[in-house]
Amino acid sequence: MNEIKGYLRDFRIDVPEVIYECRGLKIFGRRIKSIVFSTDVSIIRNCNADAIIAVYPFTPQPVITQAVMMAADCTVFVGVGGGLTKGERVINLARHAEYQGATGVVLNAPTSNDTIREVAKTVDLPIVVTVVKEDDIQARLDAGVQIFNVSAAAKTPELVAKIRSEFPNVPIMATGGPTDDSIKATIDAGADAITWTPPTNGEVFRDIMEAYRRGEPHP
Repeated sequence: MNEIKGYLRDFRIDVPEVIYECRGLKIFGRRIKSIVFSTDVSIIRNCNADAIIAVYPFTPQPVITQAVMMAADCTVFVGVGGGLTKGERVINLARHAEYQGATGVVLNAPTSNDTIREVAKTVDLPIVVTVVKEDDIQARLDAGVQIFNVSAAAKTPELVAKIRSEFPNVPIMATGGPTDDSIKATIDAGADAITWTPPTNGEVFRDIMEAYRRGEPHP
């Protein structure tokens, strides 16, 4: 494939090439294969992923969503709670995320099906629910879930394979893990798209500073 590069913008974080072996999810006409798990705007701005999944361990805040949306030049899936944050607040956050331009809303694993149903009535966006262990997938689908985000650590490929065997046409994004082999295993299990955790700002800086200490201009 022909590629146009620049001097300054050529330094970026590239997702692992193996991710592009998956078939992808098509959402609003765009095919998505690689999804970066980050809310660091500098990483988001300098990464070649097809999409961002902005989920973090605090109560979702629209100002954080807005910062991510402004930095990203790609699709953004926005976390709107469902664990610590419950009920009406989840519904309001989902509505606000749609107004801000999100492509989809992500609900945490503990989210009740009643809440999912209310979100589905409120927004015209794909609803993504996180799956961390075996769950009643049919009940989730009946409530309005359209995409499953499987995040079961080392058991992710096993859980993806189980969901895929029972629901062959359900869209699945899944955590690929830290290596090409773990990513490939998740794809082979049936994941349509892979979520990948990039190096942190500190880790990228560490490599740059080590190069500077060696007298090199850049790693």
